[in-house]
Amino acid sequence: MSAMRRVFALIDCNSFYCSCERICQPELKRRPVVVLSNNDGCIIARSAEAKALGIGMGAAYHKVRHELRRQCVVARSSNYPLYADISNRVMRLMAEMLPSIEVYSIDEAWGNMTGVADPAALGRSIRERLAREIGMPVGVGISTTKTLAKLANWAAKKWKGTGGVLDLTDPVRQEKLLRLAPVSEVWGVGHRSAARLAALNIATAWDLAAFDIGTLRKTFGVTMERTARELRGISCIGLNEGPPPKEAISSSKMFGVRQTELPPIREALAAYVARAAEKLRAQNSLCSSIQVGLQTQLADLNGPRYANAVTLALPAPTDDTREILALAQRGLSQIYRPGYPFSKCSILLMNLSQRGELTPDLFALKPRSGSEQLMKVVDQINQREGRGAVRIGRIPAKPKWAMRREMLSQRYTTRWDELIGVRG
Repeated sequence: MSAMRRVFALIDCNSFYCSCERICQPELKRRPVVVLSNNDGCIIARSAEAKALGIGMGAAYHKVRHELRRQCVVARSSNYPLYADISNRVMRLMAEMLPSIEVYSIDEAWGNMTGVADPAALGRSIRERLAREIGMPVGVGISTTKTLAKLANWAAKKWKGTGGVLDLTDPVRQEKLLRLAPVSEVWGVGHRSAARLAALNIATAWDLAAFDIGTLRKTFGVTMERTARELRGISCIGLNEGPPPKEAISSSKMFGVRQTELPPIREALAAYVARAAEKLRAQNSLCSSIQVGLQTQLADLNGPRYANAVTLALPAPTDDTREILALAQRGLSQIYRPGYPFSKCSILLMNLSQRGELTPDLFALKPRSGSEQLMKVVDQINQREGRGAVRIGRIPAKPKWAMRREMLSQRYTTRWDELIGVRG
């Protein structure tokens, strides 16, 4: 009896950040929209209408803002709490409709469609439900390997005739798309690899699939060989139902205004530690050591420059924000130098282990009583009421060092005081 053929789906949100902005702001529908990076630095997301105007990804906002206004393009500052909440809603809905999923990034996930009688119909149902219940447009690519499903997703978004869903499980349809798709659109083939492949007359996905496997392995390595096999319909990359725990967790942002005094930098570090510890607990890990970093704007060749970092060990593995913060503040005092215009500080949690994985040290200091329960309650409240509802007392509600976000929309789904209002 032959094994059941595996079928994968890739569900990818269209212009995710821009679509999140549109969900709660209907007036932005059909208008060109761009979303900016931290401190409103550069363009990191563009709606289809903005792309059609020729607005480039990564363009510095201060250089193109006048052109954006001339073309009536709406610019928004990054609203990460809004994006994270909508992403969670999208993933939960997909998990309800598929046997299993693997979250790949904030805006896309793999779905297991093995054994599904009509994968295309399920793909359309997922797309319609996401649009109806959340307002998120997506493309759905379906095939017998992850690489083919990714390519099918690209085609589903590129050609409107697909209706946003493309089932590429049929070998005849696979070959047709492989002959049309540029090799640069294949998952795992970057611009540099595409240029090297072009030197071997490999211009399309079909050329790559048909090329000698041994030569690919010798020239490019195992990853490219695996990609070619996947394009041939041989599944080499399985479905993981959850990402592995991170081996290190960092939190860092550029200050909205450069800081010379130590107190506001301590506030910023406290906020970054709180966020990193929240991520640590979310993956059920403990931290054994930390690295604290501090730097000026190193790209400024005319101003004073300074950068330093210090690594410190915790007395015992912990996920308690208070324990990590106390050590981080001590490290900050060691590397701070008065008078420098600092632009950034950072915290890196290292030597992570899963809770219950390590044998406790009999001679180590005992953790604070009720620490695990307290951190759990804090996380639950912040998940329900919005991040920062309960926070370390050192962190002000409106810090002076916060990122510049002059075009920030409301956190419509995570803050009670920023809910959508309806006027009579």
